[in-house]
Amino acid sequence: MNKDVIKVFIGYDPVESIAWHAMTSSIYEKSTRPVAIIPVNIRNLKGIFTRDRDPKQSNEFSITRFLVPYLCGYEGFAIFFDCDMLLRVDIAEIFDVLDQQPKKALYVVKHTYEPRNDIKYLNTVQYKYPRKNWSSVVLWDCGHKKNHILTSDFVNHASPMDLHRFTWLDDDEIGELDVRWNWLVGEYDSPPNDVKNIHWTVGGPYFDEYKNSDFSDEWFSQKDRFNFCQQRPKS
Repeated sequence: MNKDVIKVFIGYDPVESIAWHAMTSSIYEKSTRPVAIIPVNIRNLKGIFTRDRDPKQSNEFSITRFLVPYLCGYEGFAIFFDCDMLLRVDIAEIFDVLDQQPKKALYVVKHTYEPRNDIKYLNTVQYKYPRKNWSSVVLWDCGHKKNHILTSDFVNHASPMDLHRFTWLDDDEIGELDVRWNWLVGEYDSPPNDVKNIHWTVGGPYFDEYKNSDFSDEWFSQKDRFNFCQQRPKS
């Protein structure tokens, strides 16, 4: 049995803090292996992340996600998730891809779509660009030699386009995850029953205008469980 700790980094933004906690809860609840969950929070990255926020960023962790190999000391594997997600399976299953494909620098769902709307949650602009949402779920091989370029200095100065399109890699160094690991609610229709990871990229059920989106019942159920505390029976 593999007892190695799974390192999971989840983007944190205080405007949707509850989403981070629900996603975290869903991972802890189902994992069969020890899990270390780290918030990718700019407040914890003083002196490491120094660049100003780009006006096109819809969240605080748009760029900091690319620090994961650096934060892991360029060793082992780690997973990055956006916070507006909910895991439905044992997170250890994501490593099955390592037995199915040759060794890659990282693995992502290679979405090929254009957003249906121009505006998403909190009236933020929904930008359209190649490889959109590839970086929202990443299984990183932090020790891969090509990922050593991701120093704090590089991440602080590289263009958002180069980072989100993984331009420091050749295309054949980017492995592929099944779309069920990053199912885009509001962008994809007819979800299969075995979606592994729900992604409310347009807006999660914790925003009033998206409270009836696909899988919202599962999100509210998860919220009730992580917000639970057993009480002493009343006499």
